[in-house]
Amino acid sequence: MLLATDLDGTFLAGSAEDRLRLYQLITSHPDIRLAYVTGRGRESVLPLLSDPTLPMPDYVICDVGATVVDGPTQQPIQPLQSQIDAVWPGDQAVLEAIGEHEHVERQDVPQERRCSFYCSSHAISDRFREAVEALGCELIYSSDLYLDVLPRGVNKGSTLKRLVEQIGIDPEDVLVAGDTLNDLAMFQHGFKGVCVGHSEAGLLEATAGNTRVLHAARPGCGGVLEAIEHFGFLGPRSMQQHTPPIMEPGRSDLLIVYHRLPYEEVVENGEIKRRRPQSPNGIIPTLISFFGDGRNGSWVAWSVRDSKRGPFEDYTQVDADRYPNLTVSRVPLTKQEVDIFYRQFSKEAFWPLLHTFWERARFRDDHWQVFLRVNRAFAERVARDAAHGATVWLHDYNLWMAPAVLRELRPDLKIAFFHHTYFPSADVFNVVPWRRQIIASLLQCDYIGFHIPRQVENFVDVVRGTMPMRVLEETSAAPRFLTYGCAVGLDRYPTCIEAGNRVVRLGAHPVGLDVGRVGEILRRDDIRRRMESLREELEGTRVLLSVERLDYTKGTLEKLLAFEKLLDTYPELRGKITLITICVPAAREMTIYRTLQTQIEQVVGRINGRFSQVGWTPLQFFFRAVPFEELLAYYAMTDVMWITPLRDGLNLVAKEFVTVQGLTGGRGVLVLSEFAGAAAELKGAILTNPHDPEDLVQACYLGLNMGRAEARARLRQLFDIVQHYDNRLWADEFLAAVDAPLPNPDAEEARQAS
Repeated sequence: MLLATDLDGTFLAGSAEDRLRLYQLITSHPDIRLAYVTGRGRESVLPLLSDPTLPMPDYVICDVGATVVDGPTQQPIQPLQSQIDAVWPGDQAVLEAIGEHEHVERQDVPQERRCSFYCSSHAISDRFREAVEALGCELIYSSDLYLDVLPRGVNKGSTLKRLVEQIGIDPEDVLVAGDTLNDLAMFQHGFKGVCVGHSEAGLLEATAGNTRVLHAARPGCGGVLEAIEHFGFLGPRSMQQHTPPIMEPGRSDLLIVYHRLPYEEVVENGEIKRRRPQSPNGIIPTLISFFGDGRNGSWVAWSVRDSKRGPFEDYTQVDADRYPNLTVSRVPLTKQEVDIFYRQFSKEAFWPLLHTFWERARFRDDHWQVFLRVNRAFAERVARDAAHGATVWLHDYNLWMAPAVLRELRPDLKIAFFHHTYFPSADVFNVVPWRRQIIASLLQCDYIGFHIPRQVENFVDVVRGTMPMRVLEETSAAPRFLTYGCAVGLDRYPTCIEAGNRVVRLGAHPVGLDVGRVGEILRRDDIRRRMESLREELEGTRVLLSVERLDYTKGTLEKLLAFEKLLDTYPELRGKITLITICVPAAREMTIYRTLQTQIEQVVGRINGRFSQVGWTPLQFFFRAVPFEELLAYYAMTDVMWITPLRDGLNLVAKEFVTVQGLTGGRGVLVLSEFAGAAAELKGAILTNPHDPEDLVQACYLGLNMGRAEARARLRQLFDIVQHYDNRLWADEFLAAVDAPLPNPDAEEARQAS
């Protein structure tokens, strides 16, 4: 059969259960072809073709019948399209012929081979009609408001009829579906049809008594399903066979979906041992703590399936005594899938793009297919584990496509997403070949969180260029965030949008630090001894500290070159300052960083070769990971913390430094890139532009020469922020925002007006 359906009010309407059932039936049944027949312009249909929750149509008839294209390719269906083109005089000819008319306003919507207007019926004068007819066109008027000037003989029904003839479908195998008088033309060519529930009275009246048209009881997709059964399309056995059963709910009320397990797995003497995670920022313990009250929950993460390790455990526990109802739901991936999904594709395609290094991004469709497969595996596991109406909290860009699958499988779930990395503006993000699919998937979420307002605005900017969208609510970035004081500042940002027939709420939630855990470590005797040892080693030397991973986004090479320039510009600093750089190398599989590592090593050698003196080395460079506990001791000894990423979603190292200095009564100075997300939050830092070598030098020099009183005041301001907005508050505020009611746009407009 061919289902030829209107969109708004028909194919995009109905209960969630009916939509899911019809969409799955169309997708899985080999004998169903689908045609969208709509008054929308082709551009306005494009977002629907990228929506992964909707079946891909085989054909699209849009512009009220004036445009007909292949669904998957969007190429015109010939010769049918050329025949329509031949009888259309062109927009300007129509506008010139009808001239200026009071009470006739052209619609500002995408359209081709038609001119659409808003007007009342009395505005359509005889002169207006004559001018249109003289051009070889005709009028279609509907809903006492919408007027279309179309090529003569062209409408939804006529174009559908000619398409059916051209592709050789038996008219008896066609089912048309609509809900307004604008769809009447489809019902006038002898096809079987359905006026779905809640259809416009005019359409029902015009089709009354027609035995080939069903007036369905259920709205939208429910009415279409009624008609398929009523007219005997497919047969009941075939329908049942190709309609997957509705998935039964699981037990988990809250599901955390993360790329890491809540414990670390190590192999000792051939056995797998699990131990507490060594994550320094404390996010994992914070998220686990939400299950301390006995709440039923799941932590969904991937784990490598390796036959050498014995049978794979789908479900394990974290701590049965403290979290009796928390289950770790492990998604089995092969080593090859992990390498492609995480180490190669995510890091070589999405990572550079997200950090605005789009020219470094490498997009491979075969890797994209692995990415889709892994995301589906995550979504299917969540759908199986989640209780009815459960909250699902997805984390980061590795799971961009999971919301789409999840919404399809379990429309009852509340889906929240937190984006831990930077999110770029549209001119960068639009480089992604699959941008429409990614955005359509994210818009299946109920709530999406980012670190700072600028990243929220960037996301909305991308959505705005992908599909029709309107902002329902916005808020001020101040006083929580900087507005015009840094490169990532912003004064106002959207907090609720309507896009793709969905309302999605947005928020800015910078991740916090586990301040209490840092305090516990600093009180340990071994850490106190290490701090004393470092004081002796560094006595008489001002310490600059830099801590980052090996990555071109971190600006390590640019910072080293600036340090060399600093020593050249201010020779009096030689012998008095030392830059300690801790650079954590990438995994051996990450070959994209080898050239950068070589460049860094060459610059380090050159600087020390040029400036070293007896008893003084200007640069101490550690190409290895340093245990978090020892790192805290370095923070305590630091005079200037020099953090200069070229682009960063947040930067927790800055918060770690501030926390240690605040807890130990220090007066260290934070010099921070204004392109780090933390720059919009950490008021009191000296902000610098890492793309400007001179600014890097001057900001560092200012930090080295800052008076004690100002340094203490700045640190106190920074510590107050970090101490208050810790990781627990971050998680609490995020989940509270997820559960908050939808905004009332009318109330917001009234508030702003007052």
